Amino acid sequence: MRIGIGLPNTTPGADGTLLLEWARRADAGPFSSVAVLDRLVYDSIEPFAALSAAAAITSRVRLATMIAIGPLRGAAMLAKQAEAVNTLSGNRFTLGLAVGARRDDYTAAGVDHRTRGATLSEQLAYLRGRGTDGMQVLVGGSSGPALQRMARYADGYAHGGGPPRAFASAATKARAAWSDLGRPGEPALWGQGYFALGDTERGTDYLRDYYSFTGPFATQIAAGNLTTARAIKDFVRGYADAGCEELILLPTVSDIHEVERLAEVLD
Repeated sequence: MRIGIGLPNTTPGADGTLLLEWARRADAGPFSSVAVLDRLVYDSIEPFAALSAAAAITSRVRLATMIAIGPLRGAAMLAKQAEAVNTLSGNRFTLGLAVGARRDDYTAAGVDHRTRGATLSEQLAYLRGRGTDGMQVLVGGSSGPALQRMARYADGYAHGGGPPRAFASAATKARAAWSDLGRPGEPALWGQGYFALGDTERGTDYLRDYYSFTGPFATQIAAGNLTTARAIKDFVRGYADAGCEELILLPTVSDIHEVERLAEVLD
């Protein structure tokens, strides 16, 4: 299993200087990819802009959205942004897409939240029709329609996080959807988790705030923040055993030393 690291494009206090240095250090190893999150109504750096900047100063790691909220953008604009990152990176881009769960993002974008699934399907069909070379496409989501969308249009599945057993269950469903549609082979399987090895309390506070829209469930998400070497190693082992191909560990604090701390744990 390959392991990537998230860029701090949504964590409090991050700026362009931090993001670029983070990408530069990640490219030096041992990480296989760098990835970003996507929010509209949140203090964050736009994901495609962040990855475009990272593309200019890296040469080895893959660049990924884990995930971008497709329906917040028109199909042509989404394709243009994705193709730009892919071109700038020399075909190192993985486009992870899903519908997202936050209504405030849709309200701000002036997009109907109720038709988000159909909109994403149309976007995926548009992207597939363009036949962009070298760009891997993943689709996330846990519902039946989301898994069918993944199997019909994408190269694989992007899991939204949680313990290894949750990934294992989702992966089984993704493989089944893939097989039911008659696709050869198996879908690529990507997973993700959150970590903080320095100021762990600040990282947990960030997760509570980032997921506050879920109500009390935000506390449960925050409790899943990986804050020790043992927790990270167990998490990595669990995902590997469940068949994950690429695991993205997303930072919860804007501290450049988190890159080296995580690298040391994984060494």
